[in-house]
Amino acid sequence: MNTSATIRSLATRWTVVVPLVAALALVFSWGRELPPFAVAVVALCLAGAVLAAVHHAEVIAHRVGEPFGSLVLAVAVTVIEVALIVTLMADGGPKTSALARDTVFAAVMITCNGIVGLSLLVGAVRTRVVVFNAEGSGAALATVATLATLSLVLPTFTIGKEGPEFSAAQLTFAAVASLFLYGLFVAVQTVRHREYFLPLTQDGHLKQDEHRAALPGRGATALSLTMLLVALVAVVGDAKAVSPAIESGVEAAGMPQAVVGVVIALLVLLPETLAAVRAARRERIQTSLNLALGSAMASIGLTIPAIALASIWLSGPLHLGLSATHMVLLVLTVVVGALTVVPGRATLLQGGVHLSIFAAFVFLAISP
Repeated sequence: MNTSATIRSLATRWTVVVPLVAALALVFSWGRELPPFAVAVVALCLAGAVLAAVHHAEVIAHRVGEPFGSLVLAVAVTVIEVALIVTLMADGGPKTSALARDTVFAAVMITCNGIVGLSLLVGAVRTRVVVFNAEGSGAALATVATLATLSLVLPTFTIGKEGPEFSAAQLTFAAVASLFLYGLFVAVQTVRHREYFLPLTQDGHLKQDEHRAALPGRGATALSLTMLLVALVAVVGDAKAVSPAIESGVEAAGMPQAVVGVVIALLVLLPETLAAVRAARRERIQTSLNLALGSAMASIGLTIPAIALASIWLSGPLHLGLSATHMVLLVLTVVVGALTVVPGRATLLQGGVHLSIFAAFVFLAISP
C-alpha cells in the first residue's frame, strides 16, 4: 500500500517537474542558435513534456468526463499552435506566406489519417471490430470537411486576388464562418447531443466508466490544468527551438522545405496522438475520434480567424489555397473518412487505409 502510494507520488512529482524543466529549456534556447548537444537536450525535454501533457490531460478528462476532456486537450494545443504560427509569420515576412496553410493542412492529414488510422489499428488488434457513434463522428467529419473546403480549397479558385489568396472581404467571411461552425459544433458536442460523443461498448450501448478510482480533487485538477498549459507551451516552444536543426537536416538531405512544417506539426500533435492511442488501447475509440477530429476542427476553426485578425498588421501575401495534389488528398481523406464513420464500426482494414493516405501525404511532402 505504501509502495503504491510512493510510486503514485513520484509519478505525480515527475509530471510536474518535467514541464517546468522543459519550459526552462525554452527560456534559455529561445532565439539562440543551439549547438548539437543543446539540441539533443531540448529534444529530450520536448519528449518529456509530451508525456507529461498526456498525463495531465487524462487527469482533467477523468475529472470533467467525456467529451470535455478531449476538447480541453484539442483546444489547448491548437491555441498555442496558433500563437506559434502568428509569431513565425510576424518574424518571417513574405517567405512565410504559406505557413498557415501548410501547418493547418498538415494538421488535418495527421489527425484525420494518422491519428484516426493508428487508433483504429490499435483498437482493432485488441477487439477485431471497434465500435463508435456514427452520429457524433459523422457530424465531426462533416464539420472538418466544410471548414477545410471554405478555408483551404476556395482560395485557389476565387478571383478577388491573384494567386491562392482571399480578398479582405472573403477572408473575413471565412473567419466568421469558421468560428461559427466551430462554436456550433462545440455546443452540440458538449450540451445538446453530448451522448453522441461518448464511448460505446461492443454491442452499441454507452460505455460505463470502468475506473472506480475517486475523481481528482479541485486542487489536483487545477494543478493538472496549469501543468498541461505549461507542458504544451514547452512542446510548441521547444519544437520551434529545434526547428533550425530540422531545417538544416532537411536542406542537407535535399528535401523540400515543406517537410519542415510536417515535422513540426508531428511534434506539436504528439500529445493528442499518444492520448488517442491510449484511449484506443482501453477500447474507447470514440474518445480517440473525438481527439483526432476535434483537433483537426480546432486547427482550422481557430487558426483562420486568428490569421485573419493578424493580417491587419502582418505584411506580405497570405496564401491559403491548396495545390492540386493536396486537394486530391483532402478529397480522398473526406470520402474514405465518411465510409469509415458511417457504419459506426471499423476493422484493421480501415485503419490501414487511413494510414496509407497519411503515408502518401508524407511521401509527397518529401518527394512532390
